[in-house]
Amino acid sequence: MNFYARSFNLYLLAAIALIAAVCGCQSDKDSQAKHLGTLRFYVENSGQLPGSGETVSVIRSNPVLVTINTEPALTEANIVRASLLDSPVGYAVEVKFDELGTYSLEQYTSAYQGKHFVIFGQWSESVTNGRWLAAPIITRRITGGVFAFTPDASHEEASQLVTGLNNMAKKIASGKMK
Repeated sequence: MNFYARSFNLYLLAAIALIAAVCGCQSDKDSQAKHLGTLRFYVENSGQLPGSGETVSVIRSNPVLVTINTEPALTEANIVRASLLDSPVGYAVEVKFDELGTYSLEQYTSAYQGKHFVIFGQWSESVTNGRWLAAPIITRRITGGVFAFTPDASHEEASQLVTGLNNMAKKIASGKMK
């Protein structure tokens, strides 16, 4: 009986590497599945009523102060899916809203043209991993329920935000979120 130890060791090594890769990916997938994100859209407040707004600082490199309504117009509860759009010049976060969110987005973008949507995002349970991400000006009515913005965040932070938002959307859709 001929036994080739060298080829047996190669097969054993390949099997161990495959098991390690599968186990490593599984634990990474588990931790990513538990990761939740939040995204809140606030509308700029003209500040006409005392106490009706809050002033926040948006954009870290060149801060802009914007007074916003204290209640969000849209939240992660209205998001069906999120995606990170990469291009040669940068990246953007795109969110697709559910039926109620689409209706609200259309109403707010119709009523508040020329004002800012101020967007707050949090991509982990740590408070330090959340901040005001963007303040795009509403230039037109948005009817399709899809909104894209360039966040004041690194690519890694934006990727974590998108993963967290998609996990949150799955939880809400399955009824596991109270």
